[in-house]
Amino acid sequence: MKVYQLEVGNMQNFTYILEDEQTSEAIILDPSWDLDLVLDIIEKNSLKVKYIVNTHHHFDHTVGNEAMAKKTGAKILQHEFSTLQNDATVSEGDKIKFGNSELVVVHTPGHSKDSMCLIGDGKIFSGDTLFVGNCGRVDLPGGSAKELYHSLFDIVSEMDDNLVLYPGHNYGSSLTSTMGREKKTNFVLQPRTEKEFLEFMSSD
Repeated sequence: MKVYQLEVGNMQNFTYILEDEQTSEAIILDPSWDLDLVLDIIEKNSLKVKYIVNTHHHFDHTVGNEAMAKKTGAKILQHEFSTLQNDATVSEGDKIKFGNSELVVVHTPGHSKDSMCLIGDGKIFSGDTLFVGNCGRVDLPGGSAKELYHSLFDIVSEMDDNLVLYPGHNYGSSLTSTMGREKKTNFVLQPRTEKEFLEFMSSD
């Protein structure tokens, strides 16, 4: 699975194009701004875009959905808890297949009710659940520090150390990381009780 990581817009968002190199089938993850960059890669590499997938429903990850769907004919996939228009929904454990590649859906609410991580080929696309060195905010509608605590400590912290982390924003010291590195260095993943985490997030 080849990953094209594009920093777009003025909020340091990442849009990803994921290519199955054996078949040239691809998905677009979180299209928002600078869609000409996305289309340029698709055209130059003769990619067939099967799906547009959103890690969650916030506008800075979805505002390019309609335009990209029109340009590519791809179907829009979102978590079943998304409030936005889509062609199909996915839920915990579902597999998103394109060519000979696939991503497994892991529901990780907290930043939003519909937040999900996508795992495949030794990679994790974490949206705004986890950044390099930080995590997503919880003070937006649908956000919950309690839910994020359980997503981070019951789910994310249990993931394989070797997974390469591709976050939803370029907010950290590097463009990517590994789960092992984040477990050691990311202050939001350091051991805390739920009460401590809620106090920590409210004072942040």
